[in-house]
Amino acid sequence: MTKGDTTDAQSGDDEDPVFEAAAGWVARLSSPDATSEDREAFANWRDADPAHAEAYAEMDALWHRLGHVPDPRKRRSPPKGLAGLAVATILCAALGHQLGLVDRFRSDLWSGVGEIGHSVLADGSRIDLNTDTAVALRFSDTERGIDLLRGEAFFDVVPDPRRPFVVRSNGLSVRAIGTRFFVRADGTDSPVGVTAGRVDVADEHRHMLVSAGEAVRREDGAPLGVVKVDLNRSVAWREGRLVFAGEKLSAVLEELDRYRHGRVVLIDATAGERRVTGAFDPHNTDDALDVIAATMNVRVTRLTPLLVLVGSPL
Repeated sequence: MTKGDTTDAQSGDDEDPVFEAAAGWVARLSSPDATSEDREAFANWRDADPAHAEAYAEMDALWHRLGHVPDPRKRRSPPKGLAGLAVATILCAALGHQLGLVDRFRSDLWSGVGEIGHSVLADGSRIDLNTDTAVALRFSDTERGIDLLRGEAFFDVVPDPRRPFVVRSNGLSVRAIGTRFFVRADGTDSPVGVTAGRVDVADEHRHMLVSAGEAVRREDGAPLGVVKVDLNRSVAWREGRLVFAGEKLSAVLEELDRYRHGRVVLIDATAGERRVTGAFDPHNTDDALDVIAATMNVRVTRLTPLLVLVGSPL
């Protein structure tokens, strides 16, 4: 949960994070360099809750069925096709979970996967945390600094001429000029957007003034630029909605993926080009996937709580 004043937590977590931990243990214990300390730590985790043992058994069975757990004494080529996809997805999910824990440990405020958090900072400014977000506060006598470690945050800044409000993330420095704006740290094409006021955005090459109704855009490795955009959809998550207007299914699935444990994988590139218009609840991505399946005539296959395939039948 968010370490702040209030939090709108996800109600009914359909994607149990225990399965992510179980997948990580399966991957670790199947590795040739697994140690006796690893096995002891696993045994402690497994015995702490019957749900842990059940989740591990399910993940281990999937690993054997699809990934063919390798004999540590032998080298074997990586599994191919669906088996390889499943194993790679489990590994990525487990790694992502571990990285998230590291960022949360470093942070002062954080939100879990599928959670939207709201906090008031010491200076009276408000911060909203989107799913799986972590921030570190660097307030001093001369600057109100924020390090966005992961995820996305929206800032409603109280002016203070003596102490500028500066958000840093992925090589960008965003200085507020009495404003409301968001910053994303996940490599998106639009890492900064402004809904009121202005911000000064700087990277290693240039400074840019970004005003209300504008966003920073990055395309194909080109230098950052400023474009006019409709930001109402971009920040609708603050009100518990994900809004899309004629966007590619592939992009919609990537966005839904942010709010789930595990991965949603598109297996039909042609289907991914179809356009989606609609609004979904970020707290119920399974319902969103069902709507997409029904209205776009694509198949949604849930292999495990961590792996959902979207596209034509295999």
